[in-house]
Amino acid sequence: MSEVDERLTEGVRVAMLGGTFDPVHLGHLRSAVELREGLGLDRVHMIPAALPPLRDTPQVPPEERLTLLRLGIGDTPGLVADPRELARDGPSYSVDTLATLRHEIGAQGRLVMALGHDAFLRLADWHAPERLFELAHVVVIDRPGHAASPSAPLRRLLADREVASAEALMAHPAGGLLRLSLPTRMAVSATQVRRRLAEGRSVRYLLPEAVESRLLSRGLYRET
Repeated sequence: MSEVDERLTEGVRVAMLGGTFDPVHLGHLRSAVELREGLGLDRVHMIPAALPPLRDTPQVPPEERLTLLRLGIGDTPGLVADPRELARDGPSYSVDTLATLRHEIGAQGRLVMALGHDAFLRLADWHAPERLFELAHVVVIDRPGHAASPSAPLRRLLADREVASAEALMAHPAGGLLRLSLPTRMAVSATQVRRRLAEGRSVRYLLPEAVESRLLSRGLYRET
């Protein structure tokens, strides 16, 4: 069977890249582009969390973070600013978001939940973690400065799930784990961006120009 025939048989390839995006920066966006390339994805849905269950409440309202994300993505092929978590009440559980994506792409579509190593280390504490693997694959994006080992509960959750390549991952619709090292390892953090904005320092080349312009014009993240 040719590669084209295999893609028709397996269906669409979609990734969910969630987060607070508080604010979105070039590290987020470059990771999304390289994730799409590395896994041969049709789309990467970048989904701002309205109420992240395991993180502090974001400084900026979700609608504004979504606007910034749309500005950051612009016309980048294959990246989607997805508002679905903003339309739900209550905590932004990833399992609920994955369920809606799975419904949209069908049983044979390849669905990936991508996350950074820091979030990955807390995966066993997430809401219904076993259900995550029933709905999707998990791809851990290697990030500079994050090398801690998994806890015992996380090791149990991940038992026999890890594969060594994107090809092996995409052989099935869901259930696998892949650690992915992206070509561009951008050590940019939203915490760093917020701190610089609060102190009135430059964030040039840490953010897309359209995002920087809106942040500065509206005084977002500035200390009052």
